[in-house]
Amino acid sequence: MDITELITNLYSDQGRQDPYPLYAALHELGPVHVFPKRAPGSTVTAVAGGYDLVDAILRDPEWTKQSPPGWEQHEILRTFESSMMFINPPDHTRMRAVFAKTFTPRRLGALEPVIERVTERQLDRMAEAGADGAEVDFVADFAYPIPALVMADFIGLPEADLAWYRERVEWIDEFLDLGGATPQRLAQANTAAEELRGYYRELIATRRRVPGEDLITGLIEALDSGTVDLTEDELISNLIVLFNASFVTTVYMFSNGLPLLLEHPQVTAALPGDDELTRGAVDEVLRMQSPVHFLARAAPRDTVLQGVPVAEGENVMLLIAAANRDPARFADPDRFDPRRSGPPSLAFGVGLHFCLGAGVSRLEGRLALPRLFARFPDLRVSRTPEYSGSLFLRGIDKLFVTTGA
Repeated sequence: MDITELITNLYSDQGRQDPYPLYAALHELGPVHVFPKRAPGSTVTAVAGGYDLVDAILRDPEWTKQSPPGWEQHEILRTFESSMMFINPPDHTRMRAVFAKTFTPRRLGALEPVIERVTERQLDRMAEAGADGAEVDFVADFAYPIPALVMADFIGLPEADLAWYRERVEWIDEFLDLGGATPQRLAQANTAAEELRGYYRELIATRRRVPGEDLITGLIEALDSGTVDLTEDELISNLIVLFNASFVTTVYMFSNGLPLLLEHPQVTAALPGDDELTRGAVDEVLRMQSPVHFLARAAPRDTVLQGVPVAEGENVMLLIAAANRDPARFADPDRFDPRRSGPPSLAFGVGLHFCLGAGVSRLEGRLALPRLFARFPDLRVSRTPEYSGSLFLRGIDKLFVTTGA
C-alpha cells in the first residue's frame, strides 16, 4: 500500500471506523510523507506519524497554528482565533496564563468529591436501567454525563442546559473533522458559535448579579478588577473551546476504553483498590485509543523533514494516534499493557498547546473506572459499538452493555 492509497483509505468510512491497520502500514512506509491528493486551497504538504517527529514538532514553539483564509467572516472561526487553543504567542501566552491558574492541584483536589458524587449517581442509574438484564447505553448513562456534569460544576453551567449545549458542541466537532469544512457544516458551526456566545453573555450577566463558587465567577471577578489581561469576548471564546475540549475527550476516553478494558478481565478485576494500576490503565487507554487523532502545524521556514520538503507556512498533518502506536517507541504497540514503561502518549498533545484539561480527564478516569468495575464486575458489551464517524475526534457514540446485576 503506497501513501496515496493509505490516505484515501483513511478518509473513507471504513478508515474512520478502524484506522489502526492503516497507521501500522504508515509506520512501515516511514515517519513522514508527502501528502497526496491535496484539495483545492489546502495547505497540507506532508503527513507525519512517527512518534519522535510528531513530538518534536509539537514541542517546537516555532511550528505554529495557521489561521484559515477568510476566518474573519465566520463566527466559529472568529471564536477559534480568539481562544488560546487555536492561536500562537504572544496572545496564546497571555490567555493561557489566565486559565492555567484555574487548573491548580488545589482545584483538582476540590473536584474529587464532585467526581465521586457524580460517578455514584450514574452507577445507581445504570443499575436501575440495567435491572433484569436490560441493556444500558454506556455512553448515555456513564461516559457522557460524568465529564459533562463535572465540567459543568467546575465551570458553572446549569445541568438543565447540558442537552442543549451538547448538540452545539457536536455541530462544532463535525466541522473540525477531515473534510468537515463543507458549506452546510460551516453554517451549522457558525450557528453553534453564535448561540453559545449569546448563552455565555447571559450567564456572565447572571454571575455578575449573583456570584457563585465556579470558574466563571472567579474569571469575571478577575476581569472586572483588571487583574487579568483578557477581554470579555476572549473569555467567552475560551469558555466555549475549553468546555468542548475538556469533556468530549473524556467521553471518548471512557467509551473507547471500555471495550479495550473488558478484553482484559484480570485488569478490570484488579482496578478497584489499585491506584497505580488504574493510572497505568488510563494512560494505556489514552495511548491506544486516543480521542484526538490529528493536529496540524505550519512550518516557520522552508525546511526538509527526513527528506520531505515543507515550504514556509505549509502545514504538516500530525497523526498523533499513529505516533502513539509507533513500534519504534512502543514495543508491541497494539498490546494493552497498563504496566508499560516508555515515553508518554501524545493523546493530550505536548508543548505550548498541551491540553489544560488533561489533569481533570485523568482524574475522572482514575476515580470513576475502579468504581464502575467494583459495582459491575460482570459488565459486558452487548452490541457492536457505534462510532462517531469522525477521525479528528474519534470515539464511540453508542455502546450498549449489560451490567450483570
